Amino acid sequence: MTKRITLLPGDGIGPEVIESAVKVLKYVAEKFSVEFELVERPIGGISYDKYGTPLTDETLQTCYDSDAVLLGAVGGYKWENLEHHLKPEAALLKLRKSLGLFANIRPAKVFSSLVDASSLKKEVVEGTDFVVFRELTGGIYFGEPRGINTEKAWNTMVYSKNEIERIAKMAFETAIKRKGIVTSVDKANVLEVSQFWRKVVESVSKEYPTVRLKNMYVDNAAMQIVKDPKQFDVILTSNLFGDILSDIAGMITGSLGMLPSASIGTKYALYEPVHGSAPDIAGQNIANPIAAISSVAMMLEYSFDMYKASELIIEAINRTLEEGYRTADIGTEGSKIVSTKEITSVILTKFEEIYNEQALGVFTL
Repeated sequence: MTKRITLLPGDGIGPEVIESAVKVLKYVAEKFSVEFELVERPIGGISYDKYGTPLTDETLQTCYDSDAVLLGAVGGYKWENLEHHLKPEAALLKLRKSLGLFANIRPAKVFSSLVDASSLKKEVVEGTDFVVFRELTGGIYFGEPRGINTEKAWNTMVYSKNEIERIAKMAFETAIKRKGIVTSVDKANVLEVSQFWRKVVESVSKEYPTVRLKNMYVDNAAMQIVKDPKQFDVILTSNLFGDILSDIAGMITGSLGMLPSASIGTKYALYEPVHGSAPDIAGQNIANPIAAISSVAMMLEYSFDMYKASELIIEAINRTLEEGYRTADIGTEGSKIVSTKEITSVILTKFEEIYNEQALGVFTL
């Protein structure tokens, strides 16, 4: 089996964490007799500096021609004052829209060995395991009209029935395999678009009688994630609200450096760590690569049906953390603070150990 993957390292710490992710991919390829054809292309600020645009037609076409896309991060102080369509972040929005990546899936699971890394009390975060389904190609980030002048600025938040239905169905399908609870987050008390969102989600819920639907206002959801995160199973929400809530989940897990994500469409899929480009630590070999490596695990599961390989990666990360290895962002008293490359090496060692423990027979993909 040969799979073509487009690598988009991007800006800041993006190239560093993608380097770690690629090491894991190559290790998986070796162990599972799979060939990954890796093609690297520029995106974001580095693309703007070289080509005058954050996303070239060539890069986009390469993504179209791939089985999956793995992205690092885009953005940085250097490009903050560019016009909207030239900012590095505009490349990511265009990429999601062009590939039709309407569903962003962001797990928020607290590893037992990392409960002390969270800013919240152990008894609050321990056992947290939920996933955020964020609608990705609609809402206020893409709505028209939008604009700004010297007197005012304006944006439009709009959703169609189809946009809501397709991500709602994915959330309910996932909930069936989990605890059977979907919490739909909106602002239906003040926004007509949220009233419509709630109506459509409630209609979809009738197709899934075994799943319990809960509606929650976004301000309350933000509070509840911090107050009692274990109550959540699957969170379903819009583009803007999902952007914010999934970052709050980063504090639950101890660091944004722990959060992977998958952006799925009907044909294409993109995987990326939730964290940003972190230009202040770029090039210092101290970035946390676990989110990028976990994104590879999601890729193996969602795009390539390589469930066993995905499980081994997550277990390798878990064992690494259990033995006290940490990057600086998740370091706690008594832990072993190591570099980006060092923790990647440890994860690969743990992967080898687990593989050897289980490889009494032949693995199936």
